[in-house]
Amino acid sequence: MLRGRERQRVAVDALVDRARVGRGGAIVVHGEAGSGKTALLNAMKDTYDALLCVDVVEIDDELLQLARDVERTRAALVIATEGEPCGLPAVALDPLDAATSMRVLHDLVPGLPATLAADLTDLACGNPLALVELAGSLTSAQLGGIAPAPERLPDTSSLRQRWRARFEALSPEARHVVALAAVDEEIDPETLDLDAVTEAGPLFDTRRLVRSAFQADVPRALLRHAHATLAESLPPGARRTWHHAVTTHDENLAQTLTDHAEHARRCGDFARAARDHDRAASLTTDPEHKAHNLLKAAADHWAHGAPHRARTVLRTATRMTHTPELRALMDLVVGGIDLGESLPDVAADRLIRAAKGLAGTRRVLAVAALGFAGEAASIAGDLRRYTAVAEFARHLRQPGEPAATRLTLDHLTGMLATFDGRHDEALPALRTVVDLADQVPGPQARIWASQAAYVLGDATRSHEMATSAVTAARESGFTALVPWALVYRALSALLLDQHAAALNAATEGVHAATAIGQHNAVVDHLTILALLAALRGDTDTALDRIDTATEHITQRGLIRPSTFGAWAFACVDLARDRPADALDRLRLNPGHAGIKVMAAPHVVEAAVACGRPSTGDRALQPYEKWAGATGSTARLALSHRCRGLLEPGTADEHFEEAIRLHRASGTALELAKTELLYGNRLRRGRKPKAAREHLRDAVRIFQSYQADHWVGRARAELRAAGDSTREPKGSLDLTPQQAQIARLVAEGATNREVAARLFLSHRTVEHHLRNVFARLGVRSRVELTRRLDD
Repeated sequence: MLRGRERQRVAVDALVDRARVGRGGAIVVHGEAGSGKTALLNAMKDTYDALLCVDVVEIDDELLQLARDVERTRAALVIATEGEPCGLPAVALDPLDAATSMRVLHDLVPGLPATLAADLTDLACGNPLALVELAGSLTSAQLGGIAPAPERLPDTSSLRQRWRARFEALSPEARHVVALAAVDEEIDPETLDLDAVTEAGPLFDTRRLVRSAFQADVPRALLRHAHATLAESLPPGARRTWHHAVTTHDENLAQTLTDHAEHARRCGDFARAARDHDRAASLTTDPEHKAHNLLKAAADHWAHGAPHRARTVLRTATRMTHTPELRALMDLVVGGIDLGESLPDVAADRLIRAAKGLAGTRRVLAVAALGFAGEAASIAGDLRRYTAVAEFARHLRQPGEPAATRLTLDHLTGMLATFDGRHDEALPALRTVVDLADQVPGPQARIWASQAAYVLGDATRSHEMATSAVTAARESGFTALVPWALVYRALSALLLDQHAAALNAATEGVHAATAIGQHNAVVDHLTILALLAALRGDTDTALDRIDTATEHITQRGLIRPSTFGAWAFACVDLARDRPADALDRLRLNPGHAGIKVMAAPHVVEAAVACGRPSTGDRALQPYEKWAGATGSTARLALSHRCRGLLEPGTADEHFEEAIRLHRASGTALELAKTELLYGNRLRRGRKPKAAREHLRDAVRIFQSYQADHWVGRARAELRAAGDSTREPKGSLDLTPQQAQIARLVAEGATNREVAARLFLSHRTVEHHLRNVFARLGVRSRVELTRRLDD
């Protein structure tokens, strides 16, 4: 199976289709060695008898003439090359992305451990042949986690043999520039002999895959000469220090590199800090000092979004020390990594252990470990563990704590009280968190503050803090925190009824988390996307997102996103008139305590539709307590809507108050839903004129959100209420989901690529694209592109 080559297959298929009707031609498929050109040709050979496939290093005049000769014939010519397309139509075989690389590895080695797959993906740099050769070289010790992952392609690699042969054919000058790239990934080609760089061509490559191969295959003398050249020519700094240390074997320079690493860390350049800590460790012979530098390197790797590199470094560091404090610091880093990609309950236990190990000597870090442990327990939906974390934090508290420490401790205290329904205790602590955030630099404080403000019902402040956290994480280089901050940016936008902003934040979060291997954060964002789609009545999209997330939820015990998923699924059930299914889905799911309270309005709606108002009343009571304590206008509106459904005798009063509060809070989509429910009640109560007024408002609002399902529902109620007005033609505006799909299609993406990009099924993308064509009045992708460009 060819992974990640849908666009190229589509291009070749289009060429074949034209050739079948006598409009043949040529296309060039070009890419680096190992990019899968031959595999693509082999996959296409049997598709058409008159398909000519040629695999060459460079396109010559004879091949160009052949390309001209097949024009307007029934023949199709596909040329695979590493060279330039020479003016012929072409598609590039770019490196595979990380997700596709992982799928290729699991095709090759079913059951491959996730951490090992991540290591191989990082090393292969998206090269398909490298993935195949690395997978084929794995030993049983590596597969079992006993031996470390490969650090370079195997000695038998055909890719390495090809590179070696090319290297040996180079001039001495070109060999030298290849050696320079092998020993320094930051080498600037413009500072070198440009003729030599041009001759070296693709061998002058600073990616890890190529560098690691040449570090093994270039003669030692040439590598030493390259180090010496850079030690003399580079300006003072970390790079020059490193090359000087290699040439002189001066271990004393390890401290200088450590100083450079600490400076880079303070500047937010965690990638450079990791590099220099790694290099300092390689110069250090004392095991404890080496372990300490490796630990710092691992923390830096994790911070800038390379958790697999962090794990690799820590595996080495762990064997070098038994010092309790270093072990506790390692638990803190591993726990942070596990929080993003592994079992959250295991992460929580490891982080609690780290906090205990650091409480006596490194209190600030101990408190930070507890903050992360609380988040892990929350993801696991484990109130017992969260309670243990918060109790430990309470015992750690001392008078006169610095602002950052107070903020984390109060966050744990406030959230535990919220989960327990003790809102009078929760609110002061959470308000302190929000107030302290302005005094504490860095993204983490803003993430805590955004969550606290969200619980308090201050959606505007929550969104401001989350947006600030995203910005701070990026500006400080703390990439690992970006997906987490985007969770609260999406949720706060949803509370503000800004569905497009929530959709953008959650979509960005999926891709940010995927890029750095934070699978748990991917699932968080997928279930938020599912909820967004379900609330708009886009049931197919919602179910797609839930299906994509379910496997990870089950494997890792992710109760928080599981509860979001159940809530989204219940909204799908309600949209499809299956209230009993919706009620069971929300009522029977053990779930996350906080999210189950948030979902209470939909429990009430389902319970009333099933004729079980007492079930709805029991679910509503904790929600009313929360909404009343926080004073959130948006949540109080939903409380009154629910009371309107549950209490027929005072329904008008509650519905009118809900409508007033919706308008005051600016939550228009929920206003439309309330007016739809109220209009239904008025119609059944034989008040058709009053019903029509509310239902017309509902239709207008649903139309403004492009919530087509609910537009149809409201119009049906209008007709039942005696409205004979002709339905206006649909808006030309696209839903947020349709706009995303249309934009990607206009950029040239295939349906399958769109599906992969947006975590949807191919079938759902086709469904949305048909609706886009119909809504915009276009009949082809070309017309769609022109329409969007107008």
